[in-house]
Amino acid sequence: MRTVTLGVSSIQDSQNQLAAAFRGEPVGEFLSFATVELLWKVLTTKRWAILQAMAGQGEMTIREIGRRVDRDVKAVHADVQALLLAGVLDRVASGRVIFPYDAVRVDFTLRAAA
Repeated sequence: MRTVTLGVSSIQDSQNQLAAAFRGEPVGEFLSFATVELLWKVLTTKRWAILQAMAGQGEMTIREIGRRVDRDVKAVHADVQALLLAGVLDRVASGRVIFPYDAVRVDFTLRAAA
């Protein structure tokens, strides 16, 4: 089972993780956002539903995604484009899109305001 961890990390943290991967250390699969606000801006409730419908399902057309989430194709298209732009989804040679993971883990720490 492939699991991706969505999280918030600084550029330095991301570079450290990349360096560890190049050294051959297992680091898992991550998609990092600069801030929690950006994570929630990209991953809206409706986009989460798209990821849930796509997890572990292979390549899909936008029409199929729309059918699975019971939404208008045009609206789903806009959300898919946002997820592609953010690097959460991938487009394959056939033109379909894929979320190549079976599960999603979200990891970030909320700290007291300074």
